[in-house]
Amino acid sequence: QVQLVESGGGLVQPGGSLRLSCAASAIIFNIYDMAWYRQAPGKQRELVASITSGGGTNYADSVKDRFTISRDNSKNMVYLQMNSLKPEDTAVYYCNARRVYFPTFWGQGTQVTVSS
Repeated sequence: QVQLVESGGGLVQPGGSLRLSCAASAIIFNIYDMAWYRQAPGKQRELVASITSGGGTNYADSVKDRFTISRDNSKNMVYLQMNSLKPEDTAVYYCNARRVYFPTFWGQGTQVTVSS
């Protein structure tokens, strides 16, 4: 049974930082591209950041220079370091694993709330 389990969400003040983690099990992790998506209330799910199996990264314009995605293939983990958080970053954050010709997997999500 493939599982992606996110952790690290919570309540943080504007300007603060959080680090999200995603643990992947039962997949050949190092061949998958990994990504973080988010969905705010009343909005569509959007791509926040992605990292390829080779380590190439891509970011949404709204989070560039504030968020950093990374992966540790030895631990089957992907991370999202979020700095200088803004209220508009408030959303449920989802971990995603994808590879052409393979199934796509999603985690259950972790809530991030940025508020004073």
